[in-house]
Amino acid sequence: MEATSMGRIASGSGSRDFHFWMAGVFLLIAFGGFTPTYWARVASGTFHAPPIVHIHGALLFSWTLFYFMQTAYIANGRTALHQAWGLFGISLFSLLVCSILATKIVMMKADDAAGFGDAGRRFAAIPLFVLPTMIAFFALAIANVRRPEIHKRMMFVLLASMMTPALARIFLVIVFAGKTGSTTGAPPPNFVVIPPTLVACALIGVGMIHDWRTRGRPHKVYVYGLVALLLTMLLGIPVAYTATWMSFARWLQGLGG
Repeated sequence: MEATSMGRIASGSGSRDFHFWMAGVFLLIAFGGFTPTYWARVASGTFHAPPIVHIHGALLFSWTLFYFMQTAYIANGRTALHQAWGLFGISLFSLLVCSILATKIVMMKADDAAGFGDAGRRFAAIPLFVLPTMIAFFALAIANVRRPEIHKRMMFVLLASMMTPALARIFLVIVFAGKTGSTTGAPPPNFVVIPPTLVACALIGVGMIHDWRTRGRPHKVYVYGLVALLLTMLLGIPVAYTATWMSFARWLQGLGG
């Protein structure tokens, strides 16, 4: 019995460390992925975009920092402090969701004015189609806040899914030399979402491997989360080329005045 208890304690400690280090990986991806196309250009004064883009960027990076901070509290045994920041996290995520919608509306209008209206509306389908899935991940994480084994994995899946924009920027820089994008020219083709989606799924796969090593099998949260992310991301590609989506995108764009 004592050996079993010691094993559980060691496993719990290893899990806290794992989520902390993976939060660091997410932070590096979020910062590194946007460095060539955003941070470096902002620093040099060559990045020009509507203010909502900067607000969205600040909220997105703040959310990644917040997740890192929360995993650090747990890794250091400061659970009460982690819980005390819960309402702030809910507020921050809510603002982030609003900024995603606002940014997409503004950028669709900007693309339309630049002569890339249909391309901009098609590309907007990718983040907007996956947005309900991200909200569902977060809602399930909050609903299971008293079930840490589910809560922490649901948050992990959420953060992995949120890495796709940063990963996509890396792909754009490699393939298109950073010359395409809605803030620098024509929006990129929708297939650019495939490589970053696969990498995001691989990040969830890292969590599954960790589970396999520590508990003998991957938790169902990882399995369902991976399938949900893959399906919603990839389904967004064909949906973007339908008349129904284009009508919806025009209606959404019209909300911006």
